[in-house]
Amino acid sequence: MSSQTGGTSTVVPRRELTIRDVRRRIRRWTRRGWRGTAFLWRRSLLFRAVAITVLTTGLAVTVIGTAVTLSISNNVYAQRRDQIEAESERATILAQNIFDAATAAEDNNQVELETLQNEAQRSILSTTTSPGGTSIAILRSPDQNTTQSLQNIASPDFPDAVITPEMRKAVAKNTGDLNLQPVSLSDAGRSEPGLAVGSTLQIPSAGQYELYLVYDLSDAQKTLDFVSQTLSIGGVALVVLIALVTSLVVRLVVVPVRVAAATSRKIAAGRLEERIPVRGEDDIAILATSFNGMADVMSRQITQLAELSRVQQRFVSDVSHELRTPLTTIRLAGDVLFDARHAFAPAIARSSELLHTQIERFEVLLADLLEISRYDAQAVTLESETAVPASLATDIVDEFRPLAESAGVELQLATPGGHVAMEMDARRIRRILRNLVGNAIEHGEAKPVLVVVDSNAETVAIAVRDAGVGMPPQDAERVFDRFWRADPSRKRTIGGTGLGLAISLEDAHLHGGRIDVWSQRGTGSVFVLTLPRRRQDAVEPRSSAIPLPPSDEPYDGPRLPEGSR
Repeated sequence: MSSQTGGTSTVVPRRELTIRDVRRRIRRWTRRGWRGTAFLWRRSLLFRAVAITVLTTGLAVTVIGTAVTLSISNNVYAQRRDQIEAESERATILAQNIFDAATAAEDNNQVELETLQNEAQRSILSTTTSPGGTSIAILRSPDQNTTQSLQNIASPDFPDAVITPEMRKAVAKNTGDLNLQPVSLSDAGRSEPGLAVGSTLQIPSAGQYELYLVYDLSDAQKTLDFVSQTLSIGGVALVVLIALVTSLVVRLVVVPVRVAAATSRKIAAGRLEERIPVRGEDDIAILATSFNGMADVMSRQITQLAELSRVQQRFVSDVSHELRTPLTTIRLAGDVLFDARHAFAPAIARSSELLHTQIERFEVLLADLLEISRYDAQAVTLESETAVPASLATDIVDEFRPLAESAGVELQLATPGGHVAMEMDARRIRRILRNLVGNAIEHGEAKPVLVVVDSNAETVAIAVRDAGVGMPPQDAERVFDRFWRADPSRKRTIGGTGLGLAISLEDAHLHGGRIDVWSQRGTGSVFVLTLPRRRQDAVEPRSSAIPLPPSDEPYDGPRLPEGSR
């Protein structure tokens, strides 16, 4: 590589790859391949089905092919061994007969014995039928005390190294028996299998000699290699064919399932007119027809429910707005009567006070109904400002402290966290805290109520804990339902409308947060508002700075630190 600057060229040498670089690249490619395979395994039914089929089929073909190869190998080797053993026995008998034919002549001299030895060698070579070739050697047994002796003879290509001293001892010891031993033959640098056979010969006037025949089994090995290669190629071809057939069959099922999944996603996105194409009369067509029928029914019901919901929301909104005008008039008249109550008789004065209280509650109820109708119409927007959660909680505790003292409740506050400034709708967060603290005072049974503000790297949490009557788990699941009350006969002390917790939950969701509740009968209740430090659209935080246990486990959450109020 070269670069030119101002008429001069600079040659940048190419860095050579080191072993570490190669290993690093191999690891990187391996990780990428593994991640891609894992992704396909999780996401693709076609890939998973084909992979499982290929693995199981490959394992089965490997096991069967190995068993067949071993069976053929043992059979070929056994047949070849029997053939060699029979030939070696005939060769030994033939050579012994040649030497025995000369026993009648007592004047056998050295030349005649050598002639018989050469004749025996030629006769053995002419009678062997080994395709790989046979080597022969006639060796004198050690420790022979005879008047005459013959020289050791062997074929020009006889492998002397395969006749080990151990084999010679075994042949000399087992006179009259054949001794077979597998050997390895060298052929142009390659190792070929062979079989060495040893036996003994009794030569007149010369004593005991050993006959060794070495057979080349490369022909049998070539046959086995061909069989193994054929089985391997056939096995691979079979696995590939099964993989193709499996992919074709699975595609016939997966493609309609993908079409159904895509159609269901479109329907879930609001495109209620989408349907699955129906082709043929098979099971897939029946499934598509059933799915389309279900979609039609759901579409009609969703349309009816949406229309009913719109009518209901419009009714609530219209009624709420229409009631505000007469309520304003009633409010003015009620204020006049309430201000002049001291001039009335005691019964009329009490009635004016009740009228004033109920008008105020009616106004709160109308405000809550209008707020709920705005949430139902998805017409609510956040008015964000910078606020500190711990400061908001302190303001609410100070606001409710007179009410708590009048109810005999000790209101406690702990702020180990939550002192960071955050973007939020402070008005709505205050409304949530007013609902939670007011409910805790009302249901606290004159026992202490603890408000704790804490935070971690992701969330800020505000917990309100009372030690009052508590609720069973089935009631805790419905505590955010509109107009629901755990104990309808219980008297309200702060004039709730039954919509406070429902609105609080919507306010929390609007901030990307949530409200968790834990309660047990006779132990009390804990409500935890969790807000993300960085608001995420429509995504609730997975964890909270003040976690709650399951409903069937005792709660041992944050307690009031020393020095808190």
